[in-house]
Amino acid sequence: MFKRFSPNYMALLLLLDGILLQATLWLAMQLRFRLPYGQEMQPEWIPQFVYAPTVELHLVVALLWLVGFLFAAVYTPRRIVQWYAEFQQIFLAHTAITFSLAGVLYMTHLELPRLTYLYFYILSLAALLGYRTLLRLWHRMHRHRARYSAHILLVGAGDLGQRIVEEFRQQAWPDLEFVGFVDDDPAKQNRTVGGVPVLGNLDQTAGFVTDYAVDEVIIALPPRAYDRPSNLVAILHQLPVRVRVVPDYFSLSLSGATVENLGGIPLIGLRDPAIDGFQRLIKRLVDIGAASLGLMVISPLLLLVAAAIKLEDGGPVFYPARRIGENGQHFYMVKFRSMVVNADKMLDQVSRVDEQGNIIHKNPNDPRVTRMGRLLRRTSMDELPQLWNVLIGEMSLVGPRPELPDLVEKYEPWQRKRFAVPQGITGWWQINGRSDKPMHLHSEDDLYYIQNYSLWLDLEILWKTIFVVVRGRGAF
Repeated sequence: MFKRFSPNYMALLLLLDGILLQATLWLAMQLRFRLPYGQEMQPEWIPQFVYAPTVELHLVVALLWLVGFLFAAVYTPRRIVQWYAEFQQIFLAHTAITFSLAGVLYMTHLELPRLTYLYFYILSLAALLGYRTLLRLWHRMHRHRARYSAHILLVGAGDLGQRIVEEFRQQAWPDLEFVGFVDDDPAKQNRTVGGVPVLGNLDQTAGFVTDYAVDEVIIALPPRAYDRPSNLVAILHQLPVRVRVVPDYFSLSLSGATVENLGGIPLIGLRDPAIDGFQRLIKRLVDIGAASLGLMVISPLLLLVAAAIKLEDGGPVFYPARRIGENGQHFYMVKFRSMVVNADKMLDQVSRVDEQGNIIHKNPNDPRVTRMGRLLRRTSMDELPQLWNVLIGEMSLVGPRPELPDLVEKYEPWQRKRFAVPQGITGWWQINGRSDKPMHLHSEDDLYYIQNYSLWLDLEILWKTIFVVVRGRGAF
């Protein structure tokens, strides 16, 4: 990992976390007896200053948070590059461990007043996030200093190399500077590609490593040039520089590739879930809780809507729409019926092709939509039954919108990456356009969501969805 996220930096974070946790535990105990909240607790025969956490309690806190933070990858560099990713990891891990502490206290009969427990949670969370914020500000202020920034040399100025530069810049990777490309293509010599200069050819790589004090060399060559890296790596091993190779699997993978080790054999996963592990668990728990609560709360409204649909034309209340879900799985998405019976057979009458040859199957004046259906679509109430799909795990609250099988067959290979996560009721596309932009033409928005996934992004999308629905923009 690059300079700032070195093992020494991670060890410093671990040490500071341990000190702050112990300090805030002691401070929380003092506040319990000094603040005028809760039942009054006064010592009868010993001074107040002895009311401090016991050695056993300090040890329990130290062990719980050490194991919990390591398990939650709080000290894994690639998981905490962006500030919101790091803060999310800490918040979720800290909250889960605090709940675990309650169980340990109960089982071991250790004493800790409830208000002290609450004070400790708030103070320690504020301290953990606060000093990391100060560290990031300090690094931002000193990032211009050479010894704080990593110098990167890219081998290969083709599409793969340019994509790497673009990806690093989009992710706002801190303390990183691309010194240049090396490439054997004469047409690229002495030029700037993607804002990065092409310094020379591959034979000059070792010289550039020395001249520019390069910390990392990233080899990003196409498959046809894979015979070159072997000699280059052998030369670079003689220099104090890290070497990384990026396989050209971008055109094949359906999500971010993962690397595992099986008996010393590296395995590159091209179709692993884009959201996995702890984040996937939290996302699923949120989906189950919200869907269960939502279905209970709005059940009277669902009954009224169902009765209104039935009274209008006597047709079925629900419309099971066949859709493509995560990893290309077929399922039936449940909606309130907003169109006339057998509307699917009339699809050819309303479909059109735009100037670029894209099929447009939705329009604001669709004659198949019933009067009740227009109201349901305008208010997005036709989507409410999809909470059932969320509850049983076929969908999520937030994610790319499930697509029609016929349209998926016409997808470009890169568009299929949108199925690397659970499909959702609402998503990044909906809050940035809704039906104003046809669903199969917004794959860039879906890929943005996948590449930038976080719990906070889900919450932001859910919050903005409320205002989009109220305005009724793009709903038809």
